[in-house]
Amino acid sequence: MAINQLKSYIHKFIETPILFLLVINLAIGLFTYKDFGLSLDEPLFYRYAEAIGYAYSPSEWFGEDFDLINAYGPSPGDHANRGPGYILFARFPASFLQSLGLDFASSWHLINFLTFQVGIFFFYVLCLRWMQPWAAFGAAALLSSQPMIWGHAFINPKDPPFLVFFLITLELGFRMAEKLAKPQDGETKFQTLKFIILPAIFLGLTTNIRVLGPLAAVLAGIYFLTLKKQTRIWWYLPYLLIAYAVMVITWPFLWDAPLEKFVQVIKFMVDNPTTLQVYFYGASYQADSLPLRYLPTLMFITLTETVWPLAIIGFVIAIKKGFRKEITLGSLLPTLGWFVVPLVFVLLRRPPMYDGFRHFLFIILPIFVLAGFAMDSAFKRIKQAWLQGVLIILFILPGILPSIQLHPYQYTYYNQFVGGTGNAALRFETDYWLTCYKESVEQLEASIDEPVNLFVRREFQIAAYYAQDQVNVLDHKRKLVQPGDYILHNSRVNPVLNTFPNMLPYFLRVERDGAIYCEIRKK
Repeated sequence: MAINQLKSYIHKFIETPILFLLVINLAIGLFTYKDFGLSLDEPLFYRYAEAIGYAYSPSEWFGEDFDLINAYGPSPGDHANRGPGYILFARFPASFLQSLGLDFASSWHLINFLTFQVGIFFFYVLCLRWMQPWAAFGAAALLSSQPMIWGHAFINPKDPPFLVFFLITLELGFRMAEKLAKPQDGETKFQTLKFIILPAIFLGLTTNIRVLGPLAAVLAGIYFLTLKKQTRIWWYLPYLLIAYAVMVITWPFLWDAPLEKFVQVIKFMVDNPTTLQVYFYGASYQADSLPLRYLPTLMFITLTETVWPLAIIGFVIAIKKGFRKEITLGSLLPTLGWFVVPLVFVLLRRPPMYDGFRHFLFIILPIFVLAGFAMDSAFKRIKQAWLQGVLIILFILPGILPSIQLHPYQYTYYNQFVGGTGNAALRFETDYWLTCYKESVEQLEASIDEPVNLFVRREFQIAAYYAQDQVNVLDHKRKLVQPGDYILHNSRVNPVLNTFPNMLPYFLRVERDGAIYCEIRKK
């Protein structure tokens, strides 16, 4: 059955317009993925990926010095309680690419990007529930053209993968609900069980990646209840049990106390204790003391200008269609709950947030579903295919041009509602993940003809990754800067680089659209 479903997906993939979008995305991604620098969170997380195999090695199990802490890499305190559901499997293609000669960072950036393209396809499939293929294509193109999302798709191995897995889990959950509500004549319990295995596996992996994963199961369960087959709801018990088993098997941290440690992780993630500083509207806040407007504001100013008007129009259209029974609200309302429930949680609970709103990046997909409703309504009035294509281009153009201009820092994008990235740079954080270190070091290498010392104020290991023979990278905290040495400054939390002490003239600067990401100054 799973093979037949796979064949069905492949057949639909070939015959649908989403293929065109994916081919374009892949062509651009394959041409540019090496341009993206390592982000602050990546190196240790990928070392975790390299180490996790230790937990699944029988030869290690029976050794005298077996210690599960070795499976968490060089930072067990940070990563032991972070599920490896994504990197557990992504490490294999990443390792294969490295065996072919691709560098460590680029191999992971490519795999991250390819994973997100799988999400684009499933988003298109989800949209087909309520709209014609070209409107679903337009919604997927609008999502794919978001500069902020495009940048994260390469450099962020945590949040976009969760978005993708959550999306797949929800779509598979919807399909499972429909199968349970309409069993085939003569269907056996074993045949029904086969329908729930794949959805359960994805639910387990999604919960592994982020403990918010069960929300997808809840939303799919609400859809099932609207199908009025409550006597079949007991099938959700094996669905949840299989998911829980998958989560535990793929998360070594839980092995010695599966329930107790899972509850412990939930409490930790809800509280998300941190003292990080966040720069927002020209002021520095602690991550646990952000103003209420933080998340709504960032969602409004980091998506392109056409998204929210289309979404609002689409919402009105969707409600009208629902009341007229032109579409079923059974699956649409839970999909909207995907956005509303986490947003309400943030507004009421006020959890610590930092690094933009990357931790809640997954909640924005329903906004693009609503945008698809607006396109679908327009396309029913505009019958000419070429005019529909022109309209889609107009909708995505505000994202394409800044993506070209900001490359490879698309994730720092701010829209024209705040004057673009250049004008927003002094009021909001831009390159908070220090990806500009790559370009900074490469520019320095190209500008010197003798060995130099480069002192880095934060995360010097990232800069060291890109240094060649001419540049000796040192930790600014541990060494004393001498005349003739260089200092690399970043814009995290403090975007006004000119306020650094001693007012040393800058030697080179990494910037886009007037936003300064990094500077190298010479003493």
